[in-house]
Amino acid sequence: MTLNAQALQETDTKKVNMIQFFQYLQGIKDKEAVLKYITAMAYIENLYVDSVDTQKITEASLKGMLEKLDPHSTYATPKEVKDFKEPLDGAFDGIGVQFNILEDTLIVIQPVIKGPSEKVGVIAGDRIITVNDTAIAGVKMSKEEIMKRLRGPKGTKVKLGILRSGIKDVLYFTVTRDKIPVKSIDAVYMIRPQIGYIRIGSFGATTYSEFVEGLKELKKKGMRDIIIDLEDNGGGYLQAAVEIANEFLASNELIVYTRGRVIQRQEFRANGNGMMQDGKVVILTNEFTASAAEIVSGAIQDQDRGIIVGRRTFGKGLVQRPVDLPDGSMIRLTVAHYYTPSGRCIQKPYKKGEKEAYAHDLDNRFKRGEFTNADSIHFADSLKFETLKKQRTVYGGGGIMPDHFVPLDTTRYTAFHKQLAAKQIILNSNLKYMDKNRAQLKKQYRTFEDFNEKYQVPESYINSIFEDGKKNKIEPKDEKEKEKTLEYLRPQLKALIARDLWDLTEYFRIWNENSDIIQKALEVLETSPAK
Repeated sequence: MTLNAQALQETDTKKVNMIQFFQYLQGIKDKEAVLKYITAMAYIENLYVDSVDTQKITEASLKGMLEKLDPHSTYATPKEVKDFKEPLDGAFDGIGVQFNILEDTLIVIQPVIKGPSEKVGVIAGDRIITVNDTAIAGVKMSKEEIMKRLRGPKGTKVKLGILRSGIKDVLYFTVTRDKIPVKSIDAVYMIRPQIGYIRIGSFGATTYSEFVEGLKELKKKGMRDIIIDLEDNGGGYLQAAVEIANEFLASNELIVYTRGRVIQRQEFRANGNGMMQDGKVVILTNEFTASAAEIVSGAIQDQDRGIIVGRRTFGKGLVQRPVDLPDGSMIRLTVAHYYTPSGRCIQKPYKKGEKEAYAHDLDNRFKRGEFTNADSIHFADSLKFETLKKQRTVYGGGGIMPDHFVPLDTTRYTAFHKQLAAKQIILNSNLKYMDKNRAQLKKQYRTFEDFNEKYQVPESYINSIFEDGKKNKIEPKDEKEKEKTLEYLRPQLKALIARDLWDLTEYFRIWNENSDIIQKALEVLETSPAK
């Protein structure tokens, strides 16, 4: 089967309709078990000594059923369904601001470009203190409650009370809520001459269109080769993964196939019309790279189209079909496995009903030394596979093993640094610093290039962080730990400032220069032969 949106939808997102439902009902082998459940529910609701919340009992029953299956078959309430779909669907209704909470006050980090808040004059650094004349600052309101007040259906209006630096009185803005795009691509830029870089945060409804725009932008700047960063990418829609892999593969080359007990083998192949048929490709992965991100990685590796750099991926290769329930809740039921072109099953082993052990798998891999030493990762001979063109050895057994292993540097972040981050001292210090210096920084550095070349994190800023740490009884154990902390604290702070002045792309342009995986990827591109 060639790349086909309808087929993709049928495989990963097709909803069970009523005709199917009755067919499935007729197909139940143990009808007495179903009758037993209905009988028990009827007696509980009619005879139990106290009043019964039938909805709650039903939800508990559904969760109990699914827990006896695989780790990824789940039940979600209507609210959880909405929260789950929002980042993948690529938009939500709201006022269009990135914000954070500092000392019980909402501070606008950036308004969305051309969004409803920017249109009426809301700017970075504004403090939103009231929403529809109700105070949200200084009242210990949760972030969730604040978001609930700011969001609402497209076309509805909300009145914001804002404090702005340099202006004494409260400013009032009436914002008409609109669709706010949720980007799934974090960064696009030229990391070196002729080498492009795209970081994909997740695979959602708009990921492919964002990716294509990124490719076009980079090609205009002279991109020949590319680094695709899938670190920490937990996956998402199969369709987005297939479409992105398609950009690199030749006509009819297999991208992924699925197969289950009832679901017959279904293949997804490239159509050969992709924009990156030439040029070298490196994909970055780590232990949090999962699902759709593993499909892309596996396809590129098995078809010998590119090189994987980093650490072994998570190993989430189960296909879920969403089953919508009448009240808006949903079951995501596993119906098949994902397989890479060489035949490797992406899913790592698990025992049915033992979700706790599955949840601790990454911890166990860390304890075994798999994140720091490639020799700690052992594969049985039965798990050997070969790539399709060069017959290179690759391994099954769950996840994608990189071609070039980059160990996790466990010494990079000192205990002192980790404690500062855990107590949100670094984040809060950044918010305070930007609140005080944003206007001056924007005036002084008109472009990111100028900022990146000339800006140095002030010692006074560093000292303020250490002082806040001391107030919280967080101090370096000695001068050596302090100096080691500064090695990564300085670029981290500079990257955070760049993010707040521009966007995530500028954050990664600074931070990536400190990444071992990035440096290995650049080395691989420089030394590997051209496609």
